[in-house]
Amino acid sequence: MPVPAIRITEVNSAEVQAGGEYVLYWMTAARRRRANFALQRAVEWCRELGKPLLVLEALRCDYKWASDRFHAFVLQGMRDNAADFAAGGVSYYPYVEPARGAGRGLLQALAQRAAVVVTDEFPCFFLPRMVHAAGAKLKVKLEQVDGNGMLPMRAADKVFARAVDFRRFLQRVLAEHLPHFPVGDALRGDVGAALIPAEILRKWPAAKPELLTGSVAALAALPIDHAVTPVESAQGGAMAAGALLRAFVGNLKRYGEERNDPDAAASSGLSSYLHFGHIGAHQVFAALAKHEDWTSAKMDTKPSGKRGWLGMSATAEEFLDQLITWRELGYNYCWQRNDYEDYESLPPWAKQTLGECAKDQREHVYSLEQFERAATHDPLWNAAQRQLVGEGRIHNYLRMLWGKKVVEWTSLPQDAWEILIELNNKYALDGRNPNSYTGISWVFGRYDRPWAPRREVFGTIRWMSSQNTVRKVKTKVYQARWGG
Repeated sequence: MPVPAIRITEVNSAEVQAGGEYVLYWMTAARRRRANFALQRAVEWCRELGKPLLVLEALRCDYKWASDRFHAFVLQGMRDNAADFAAGGVSYYPYVEPARGAGRGLLQALAQRAAVVVTDEFPCFFLPRMVHAAGAKLKVKLEQVDGNGMLPMRAADKVFARAVDFRRFLQRVLAEHLPHFPVGDALRGDVGAALIPAEILRKWPAAKPELLTGSVAALAALPIDHAVTPVESAQGGAMAAGALLRAFVGNLKRYGEERNDPDAAASSGLSSYLHFGHIGAHQVFAALAKHEDWTSAKMDTKPSGKRGWLGMSATAEEFLDQLITWRELGYNYCWQRNDYEDYESLPPWAKQTLGECAKDQREHVYSLEQFERAATHDPLWNAAQRQLVGEGRIHNYLRMLWGKKVVEWTSLPQDAWEILIELNNKYALDGRNPNSYTGISWVFGRYDRPWAPRREVFGTIRWMSSQNTVRKVKTKVYQARWGG
């Protein structure tokens, strides 16, 4: 089955170069071999043109918040890809920039010999600008392929203001897209391995195996932030992602019973792997569908907007509402709005009530540096911040509290906005993602409604407290680990 046309976009108006030596797949967001729409599209071109495939996966060092943490995770994925593409008989070219700007010109040099270039589409951070800048320079056709979620981003023609409205939309339209899964292995059959030109390898040497381990020693020579260290408990790559998915599905019942308790640590842990493309939403959905013995005939397609419409068990539905509704709601927003990073993008009612509270008395006010050091008066908040710095994540329930308290303890809501983006994107393995921005903006009222009564600092924005959180969920073990 071909890649659906709705997932393919021409980035430039250049033509296919029939005399090119190979099809170039520029892997930027879907960093895996399996169940990858962009790779599948590149293979379609290989077979149509009778050309071999070259896969370029590059890692620059000048992106914002570049650190050992993110580099290590991506490099470990590149290590898996090197082995996986070698097994598939395809040329895989891992390039890691040793200095700022060292990789400049590599894509153009490879594209000059290509018949067509295919890349991934990702709706935020620096990737959209990078892809469109490349399209303006390349003299060969550049296509981008949307493999971000179960629903193609272009299937929705508006931004949804509430999860219930997006869920209602999904009930109407998702069924028509479900048959169009990415193939499990697009490399089945003889695609052919392209020859990487020797002069290109001399100027831009491929990454050595020791660098692809992501070890601190290997990273030491790179001009990135070495203070934000790798997360030892989270190895990047498709192999680790697959093992995590199998373990999660095999113990799905525990997620349903304990997902909101920080002491239980019963969440899937897949967010970082989804963000870096080491696993895809379709793979996760397929694993749950198999576990549930599910068919699409069980779906309730009446647009009620209620949870539990897919026809799986209650626990599976709870997880899939996070994977599909809430995750893809963020992609819907960031793809259609260029101002997703800006405080001014918040709903008018939220900006109004926060503006009215700007002069309210704050009992505590902390600086970015104090927040970063977990130096507040609140032990639970400090524990959540220490988990973020140490593990690159915060337990799902506590992440909401973490954000709300920063709003409460800063002089202006705009300051809180900037602090939350900085802390999240600097430390969270799944940061710099559409869900980073929509998750942070939820703290300020997006996808929510006004709450009465009006409170100091928050106005009618939803309020949360550490005292209530401790009463609702189990945190004794969590605080013992991260309390400092």
